[in-house]
Amino acid sequence: VFSKIFSHEALESYLPKIQLVIKDTLRAWSSNPESINVYHEAQKLTFRMAIRVLLGFRIPDEELNRLFEVYQQFVENVFSLPVDLPFSGYRRGIRARETLQKGLEKAIQEKLQNTQGKDYADALDILIESGKEHGKELTMQELKDGTLELIFAAYATTASASTSLIMQLLKHPRVLEKLREELRSKGILHNGCICEGSLRLDNISSLHYLDCVIKEVLRLFTPISGGYRTVLQTFELDGFQIPKGWSVMYSIRDTHDTAPVFKDVDVFDPDRFGQGRSEDKDGRFHYLPFGGGVRTCLGKHLAKLFLKALAIELASTSRFELATRTFPKITLVPVVHPVDGLKVKFFGLDSNQNEILTGTDAMLGATV
Repeated sequence: VFSKIFSHEALESYLPKIQLVIKDTLRAWSSNPESINVYHEAQKLTFRMAIRVLLGFRIPDEELNRLFEVYQQFVENVFSLPVDLPFSGYRRGIRARETLQKGLEKAIQEKLQNTQGKDYADALDILIESGKEHGKELTMQELKDGTLELIFAAYATTASASTSLIMQLLKHPRVLEKLREELRSKGILHNGCICEGSLRLDNISSLHYLDCVIKEVLRLFTPISGGYRTVLQTFELDGFQIPKGWSVMYSIRDTHDTAPVFKDVDVFDPDRFGQGRSEDKDGRFHYLPFGGGVRTCLGKHLAKLFLKALAIELASTSRFELATRTFPKITLVPVVHPVDGLKVKFFGLDSNQNEILTGTDAMLGATV
């Protein structure tokens, strides 16, 4: 059922909605006179994308912001010790989940009652219809659990990768300019504007350098460290026998760091994935930001599409600069992110890529 949610047809229908959410978010970032905390704002962005696009909920902005704060509290306590005492992280997490599920139940009921004006089938629609196809009407609890799982899957890792993407574009302006050149050559970017109707799934798939940039972000800053597998057949590794039935953890990050196919592993170099080098093609499991095998991440195509749509908007309609003297340090838990969130100032642009002056700057005629 979940594979249908991330099919090519489904992604094609999500794309215009994803673009709209990203455009609205970048407009809000640019209108803020202060710098923004990119990681926190990226979390808001991915949460909004999950609610608006994947689930198709029409929740007012004020209620959506409140739901986001509750969700943050839920996520922060997911890995707490299971000690059910007053004021414990576990108790806070349970309460946040209960509040969250009440809000989701209200949104689901409103969605089921109001089916007018829909121009695409979102993930929740597909989930409900698939249940009916298999002769099983999903209960409200199952719908709430499925909804929460979809939000969780689309949230932290995508926010981490989005933040890493922005940081690398700041660090490597030549990469950003090369992205712009590719967008111009493909007829997507013209006179500082994205040409209407140019962003389709097939067009985005043809942007090879953009694909290299996203791959390199995910290689160097893989959001999660690894995954788990169950041993199906006893095998030997470096002289050690691993018995059938054991659970093993594989490290994505260490694999990327030690894979012999990657040259200068600590260098951000999107061209390593270009046709001339293709460093990820020299082995099945040297590059695995979404895991590998039959249990690879189901949502990987949606995640990459979101990151590509964000990169296109950043390269086309935004100007942004680091708001601190140095780049922040990176922490690896619970997902990769800058310690202070990465402070960045965004500037609004008009259709000719000129900065729009607002407030005092505009009155004084100052140059930003």
